[in-house]
Amino acid sequence: MSESIVKQLQAAAKAKQILQQLAPDTKIAILNAIADGLVTHTADILQANKIDLDRMSDDDPKKDRLLLNSDRLKGLADSVKQIAQLADPTDQLLLKKILPNGLEIEKITVPLGVVGVIYESRPNVTIDVAALCIQSGNVCLLRGGSDALHTNEALLTVIHNILELHGIATTIVQLLPVERKHVLELLEATEYVDIIIPRGSQSLIDYVREHAKVPVIETGAGVCHTYVDRTADLDMAAKIVANAKISRPSVCNSLDTVLVDRAIAPEFLRKLKTYFEDAQVEIFADSTAYEVLQGESFSNLKHAEEEDFGREFLDLKCSIKTVGSLDEALEHIAKYSSKHSECIVSSNELHIEQFLNTVDAAAVYANASTRFTDGGEFGLGAEIGISTQKLHARGPFALEKLVTEKWIVRGNGQIR
Repeated sequence: MSESIVKQLQAAAKAKQILQQLAPDTKIAILNAIADGLVTHTADILQANKIDLDRMSDDDPKKDRLLLNSDRLKGLADSVKQIAQLADPTDQLLLKKILPNGLEIEKITVPLGVVGVIYESRPNVTIDVAALCIQSGNVCLLRGGSDALHTNEALLTVIHNILELHGIATTIVQLLPVERKHVLELLEATEYVDIIIPRGSQSLIDYVREHAKVPVIETGAGVCHTYVDRTADLDMAAKIVANAKISRPSVCNSLDTVLVDRAIAPEFLRKLKTYFEDAQVEIFADSTAYEVLQGESFSNLKHAEEEDFGREFLDLKCSIKTVGSLDEALEHIAKYSSKHSECIVSSNELHIEQFLNTVDAAAVYANASTRFTDGGEFGLGAEIGISTQKLHARGPFALEKLVTEKWIVRGNGQIR
């Protein structure tokens, strides 16, 4: 390990005790001050963000993720204040009992410890993670991407200024160097780091999974489907699909593949065409959908290849596949889903329940856009990411999951 990152890791490990001693009211005051600081220093943050934006191509789909403006900063500030209002998830009594031998046993929640988060061009993650970790008593090590370096540094300056004003060591929130060599050092730092959370592309997640010695919780990659059943309200279905694809295509809960029953494909695709043409969505269609859309003179149309299914587009691009039944749709989702968010649009209650009970994903929807898979939208405050695995959290990885368990045993001389 290089000396610079070792010192940061050592400081993070020591800082766990600092957070354990902070009173809930102090943490709330710090978070509210950070929220106010984001608004007060909007001009400085946006200036730093512009430096990063100017270095990125306009054609890069990650540019929207990188972009900050006054409204997004205000939204970040509001999110931090919402986190401040949530109950501290630590020191909650989960179980209490007295054994026949007189031992008194309690199970309580405690912070995870030092949380390392590796992410890409999303500076909002810097604020979300810092706020969630402060409120849950966890130290955080932030390794953002080089694309957002100046923005992340400006955001960290706001956080550190508030911590210093409250007499709190800034080592509870640290930004790690962006050089790639330090990623492996972080992943192997079992002496100092308790958990690693990657948030970003599948390639990032795969790299972390393959090289980490520290336990990992995966978040980020989303290949999301919406199945339009033959009984669906097609006007509603078109609005749901359009929202899931168009409202913010660069995020992980956006739609990637539309599955549509062949019986209603012509009528549904005609309704969808207007939304997708207005937004200039590029469609990769199977033969049936291609024929329909070509007949409707849809301009941005290509034949789908095998690799267009199971593909996370993160852009105004979408694949469409026609299916003959719900079972066929379920088979397709089982094969290509990343287990993030999946949706059925239907008026058949039996189909809806079969879909909700069968699909293996962190969030499964009936008649609503997958864009709601979000900690804030679920009333959890911000989230570190959307976990697509099953241990130790699944779905929005928010405040409530930034804890683990601890057993407290009190005796009066018992021996075994």
